Amino acid sequence: MAVRTYAQVVGVVLILLGVVGLLLGDELFLGILNIDLVEDIIHLLTGGLLAYVGFGRTDDGPLRTVVGVLAVIYLLVGILGFIVPMMFGLIPSGYTIVDNLVHLALGVLGLIVAGLPGRSSTARR
Repeated sequence: MAVRTYAQVVGVVLILLGVVGLLLGDELFLGILNIDLVEDIIHLLTGGLLAYVGFGRTDDGPLRTVVGVLAVIYLLVGILGFIVPMMFGLIPSGYTIVDNLVHLALGVLGLIVAGLPGRSSTARR
């Protein structure tokens, strides 16, 4: 249940962040988060995927897999953002420390939620 709620909430937030980023263009969001076209598209794609599995009738296994894989990706982006803030030229403005911390938080929380034990489909009364 927690993994589905996580996918729904984070999916919707990422979609909204991607849309706001597209509307703002290449400037800082709230003065602390970097907004670039590539990042906006990635937020829309990953948010859409999370929302799809979170709101859809997806079984627990694929749901946990999607959340876990995206969590690993966000965790790696968060770590790499401290080392290579411009992501090898993909992010022209470069990530801020807040961007990196948000990516790390999404990665860690996603891994925790994906690893939580869920209801077993074989358990019966």
